[in-house]
Amino acid sequence: MTRVAILGAGIWGTALALVLSRSPHAHDISLWARDAGLAEEIRRKRENISYLPGHTLPDQVRVAHDLDEALSGAKIIIGAIPSAHAREVYSAAASRVAPYTAVVSATKGLDPATHARMSEVIGQVVRAARAPRIAVLSGPSFALEVAQGAPTAVVLASHDAALAAELQEAFAAPSFRLYTNDDMLGVELAGAMKNVIAIAAGTCQGLGIGSNSLAALITRGLAEMSRLAVALGARPETLSGLAGLGDLVLTCTGSLSRNRRVGIELGKGRLLPEIIAGMHGVAEGVGTTAALLTLAGENKIELPITEQVDAILHQGKSPCEAIRAIMERPQRKE
Repeated sequence: MTRVAILGAGIWGTALALVLSRSPHAHDISLWARDAGLAEEIRRKRENISYLPGHTLPDQVRVAHDLDEALSGAKIIIGAIPSAHAREVYSAAASRVAPYTAVVSATKGLDPATHARMSEVIGQVVRAARAPRIAVLSGPSFALEVAQGAPTAVVLASHDAALAAELQEAFAAPSFRLYTNDDMLGVELAGAMKNVIAIAAGTCQGLGIGSNSLAALITRGLAEMSRLAVALGARPETLSGLAGLGDLVLTCTGSLSRNRRVGIELGKGRLLPEIIAGMHGVAEGVGTTAALLTLAGENKIELPITEQVDAILHQGKSPCEAIRAIMERPQRKE
């Protein structure tokens, strides 16, 4: 039996606990909640009413607030925590990570302070004390549908091919299919960038400007994602796969997308603080635009959609003006 610790008891961490409990492989699962009250509520009711109501956790899923308890004996650690808190949580967990434990990031975002990818954060704060094997889980996967058992295909990326194959086998479950990839850079950047494009897509819907604009935005958004990712060393085919195009389409069009929802409300004229205050969960794209623009500036890459999303989110630009700015850019070859 493999001991798996999941850091983060939000909707994604809880959904991963459920899908792993359905695996044909025996897993002893520990679900760690940052909030003691949430941990106690889930433990008592066997259901995460706050984030994923209606789904009973099986007995093999234990709930903990204490990190020592959660990580004790874990052979696999999955981080399902917002990027803004990832460094803090991984730093707290570092001394408790056993040598050669597999640490898997399931977070789609960048460290807001350093602009580092989650695998880099893990390497910086955990590897100094131990020697974890690092992987990334990404791809088109709404947590609610994963919890419901809807057929889902995701990507498990690692530079360690043996680790990727090991985790692919360990995580496989009915209706949950994993493809391996060694392009961690491309997979992580795609997961972060698609959230920003989804905010733009939602803004188009909130403005009510039609399907033509949405199709153009997704297509040009993918081109924008590919430009930056390839410039930083990713493979182009990663951006056309599940972690890139697949997740982009899902996040830009799916009703469960928090980033798309932020864009819709912005398009309707609501202010960002008001939107965020009313959300249950994190829209990673809100905090990602600045990091992406910094990376783009360092590498002399144009990100026109990301620039306009940042202007809407953080500079008070109206969505109509932002769309006009994109449409009035100089004509160019595709």
